[in-house]
Amino acid sequence: MKYKVALVLLCLFTLAASFFGTACRQTTRSTSPAAVVDVATYKNDIQKWQSSRLASLTKEDGWLTLVGLFWLNEGENKFGSDPGNPIVLPKDKAPPIAGSLWLENDRVRLAARPGVEITVDGKSATVLDLKDDNDEGGPTILKLGPLLINVVKRGERIGLRVKDVESRTRREFKGLEYYPIDPKWRIEARFEPYQPPKTIPITNVLSMTDDETSPGALTFEVDGKTYRIDPILEKGETDLFVMIADDTTGRETYGAGRYLYVSPPDASGKVIIDFNKAYSPPCAFTNFATCPLPPRQNHLPFRIEAGEKKYAGNVH
Repeated sequence: MKYKVALVLLCLFTLAASFFGTACRQTTRSTSPAAVVDVATYKNDIQKWQSSRLASLTKEDGWLTLVGLFWLNEGENKFGSDPGNPIVLPKDKAPPIAGSLWLENDRVRLAARPGVEITVDGKSATVLDLKDDNDEGGPTILKLGPLLINVVKRGERIGLRVKDVESRTRREFKGLEYYPIDPKWRIEARFEPYQPPKTIPITNVLSMTDDETSPGALTFEVDGKTYRIDPILEKGETDLFVMIADDTTGRETYGAGRYLYVSPPDASGKVIIDFNKAYSPPCAFTNFATCPLPPRQNHLPFRIEAGEKKYAGNVH
């Protein structure tokens, strides 16, 4: 009887030692216990996300097709392939003068030149008021041959974005490279709401600054230290948009930082920050994007060896 009791106690002690030993190993990793997931399933999910990311980037109107950004002047702005136009479209992709864009009272009106085929949703467009990318439902997309054209608004400035489905950058795309998928970078964080939401100045790569809304901070631990970053809540979105820089920025990852999205917090305020889904901003692939930069409080003083690496190809 004593032998059986001793044996039971020994088994219990062994199980306890195993459990606490495992727990101690987990707490020394660079994450919280939220990172403990089924590795095979998790890697499969991240690979699906990577495939979706690639498809979005390389599609006909993806960022690889962006070939121009022009700021409009009040009044008439002629556009076409003639170098004398205020808006110069790619050579051999448009007539010398395709028409004019009239900017009046912060709104843009298209006036196509007679005989030039410009379409919207497959229908011919000659004179048309255009929506910009801040309007509900998104911008009006003009199609001129292989070119896709739409109006963008950045602060007080209104511009024209030009995409070419046959762009050299898209044709010569080198693909994306990632750090190895590692569940330790799937980190449990806590959402701490701001009452009221905080206004944060965000500067983009063109040195233009806009005030954005942060509904609250995300706090999390890495290697026993607590960090705090501010996400942005974009218009019409529910997921939180996060811009970060870290000690890989400008070395192995894009020099202007990386982006990721975080699902809304649950009822207890818990959120998951998955750095395996960190990706390069559009400016990593084109010189004509207006990428926002991470605010100073989102510059993290450690290496995040997860997510997308710096693009290896050329930017045209």
